[in-house]
Amino acid sequence: MAQKGRMTVREAGQKGGRTTFKKHGPEFYESIGKKGGQATSKKYGHGFYEEIGHKVDKK
Repeated sequence: MAQKGRMTVREAGQKGGRTTFKKHGPEFYESIGKKGGQATSKKYGHGFYEEIGHKVDKK
């Protein structure tokens, strides 16, 4: 921890993530991930996923 009674941005994010997980469960993260994937697909189209898939294949 940075200082007594204070936390870093990273620590705050981790704490918030743990609290959200306890409150909503893994289904919540699955739901928001699916929504994000659908929004990305709608915005960029099928070709975007092909392109990033090829980048992964090259590694």
